[in-house]
Amino acid sequence: MRTISISRRSLLANAAGLAAAPSVLAVNGIAHAQAPAAVVVPITTGAPGTLPSGLTAALTGGGAPVSWQIQEDQSALEGRALVQTSADRTDYRFPLCIVDGTSLRDVDISVRFKPMSGRVDRAAGLVARLRDPNNYYVVRANALENNVNLYKVEAGRRREFAGGRAPVASDRWQLLRLRVRGSQFWVYFEDRQLFEARDTTFADAGRIALWTKADSVTAFSQLRYTTPA
Repeated sequence: MRTISISRRSLLANAAGLAAAPSVLAVNGIAHAQAPAAVVVPITTGAPGTLPSGLTAALTGGGAPVSWQIQEDQSALEGRALVQTSADRTDYRFPLCIVDGTSLRDVDISVRFKPMSGRVDRAAGLVARLRDPNNYYVVRANALENNVNLYKVEAGRRREFAGGRAPVASDRWQLLRLRVRGSQFWVYFEDRQLFEARDTTFADAGRIALWTKADSVTAFSQLRYTTPA
């Protein structure tokens, strides 16, 4: 997969058009369609302690306000990470960090994450087809439970419809990936497919987002997406 990095200003244009259109490579005068380039979302661009431009913090459920901010982290590829730092222990509390301007139906999303702390939960998630903070799909990895589950959140109520076991570690960077096409879902952890599932609740395009739960303090890096060819 080819990768392109985009500025905050060009994020909306990429989300609306570039990511959806496959590039064309001419070989011996014959045009061959290539897989679309991955869009890299600039989640660590900005001053430490701030939320990057182009992202919006939101919350499903109750509890204290969420707190997403850039932090220095030499273990991350860029030397910094986007961290959800609020440690409120309300169980039904799901902090979101929404990528503004994305409107994607069929999408392949991935992110590197590092669970740092949490007694109620120690989780990281990827959201697809988000209509609003109460309606979306989310795949989440949990370092306290060593599993990766797929949920739909409908009218604010979360329901699991698929899942699998995985060795999710604390204080270590790992890769989570979600691929959605039509009503089909494929979930990957560390480049290994864990399971696939089917659901028809949300059929329309929506935004993508990062996600945590309860008192999870989790770092994120290298959020990227593409649309399946």
